[in-house]
Amino acid sequence: MAEVFIRSLAALVAVFIALGHSAHADPLRLIVTHLQPPLVPNSVMDLALELGYFEREGVDVELVRVQQTPLAVAAILAGEGDMANVGVSAVLQLHALGDDTLKAVTSPNKSLPFLIAAKDEISSTSDLQGRVFGVGRIGSLDHSLSSNVLEAHGISMAAMEVVTLGQPAVRARALVAGQVDATTMSIGTWLSIPNRSGIAILVPSDDYYARAPVVNKVNVVTAEVLETRRDDVIAMVRALTRISRDFAADPDLWASAMATHAPQMAPETLRELAQSFAGGWSVNGGMGRGELQFTQDWVYRTDDFKDAAPVDLDDWVDFTVADDVIAELGVVEDADAPSR
Repeated sequence: MAEVFIRSLAALVAVFIALGHSAHADPLRLIVTHLQPPLVPNSVMDLALELGYFEREGVDVELVRVQQTPLAVAAILAGEGDMANVGVSAVLQLHALGDDTLKAVTSPNKSLPFLIAAKDEISSTSDLQGRVFGVGRIGSLDHSLSSNVLEAHGISMAAMEVVTLGQPAVRARALVAGQVDATTMSIGTWLSIPNRSGIAILVPSDDYYARAPVVNKVNVVTAEVLETRRDDVIAMVRALTRISRDFAADPDLWASAMATHAPQMAPETLRELAQSFAGGWSVNGGMGRGELQFTQDWVYRTDDFKDAAPVDLDDWVDFTVADDVIAELGVVEDADAPSR
């Protein structure tokens, strides 16, 4: 696995280097792995640019769009960007292989907005005993995280019949059709179900994340950028923190800002989605030591890391940028605890 990762990443880096761009050209380039603002809190990166938050913090930002984390990692390592929003496991894999180039400085969207939905006759997780639970595949993210969540609720997936169904939309249709008794899906998938009669949310997203606080993605910079453009990096994180606080305080602001990017969604659905993110915004920079340590420990229990060299949390996380931001803005209590 490690050799395949190295070869693939090296090939991607070579492609970007061949493009021949400078690593320090203005503006500061933020690499994202979506082609349009996503229907999750990660959209703050696009909306901070669109709504002038970066400009008001005095930093000129350009979004560089690529598809998936491997390309984002390759791009930033090749100097094609100054900050990148990438999966935590990719950063850990680099450090496990001895490459300490990238440092995580913030997470604008820590959690996957997962929930567990079930037939409405199932009123508690204990009622899942002997029931059919749908997962993407054995060992998939939804399967692994839901195992943690249910065990925290006192029931093991071994007590259920687990069936593999693939993508979230397929699992949602299976639940509506009565083919499974419960499954995991995102809030967005839940809200996209046209008729939710006969099914209900069994474990809401805030409970889900509290039981399995795995940080999905972080924004990383190279050690060189952190040294040479620290003020710009701090300004970017400050802008992302401010917009996250504004959306947390008034979810309708997010729904309104996303309306042009999601014309297929009714305004009331966008508002419901925005309200469902309560407590999920990175109002303090998204850099809690406890959550990041839990994430690292969880990643290292997966098959991809069974032979990986150990790393220390402080090898790949730099708390000082978020600390500087919250020292200036203050801490928002009861959300996104900035544990150190």
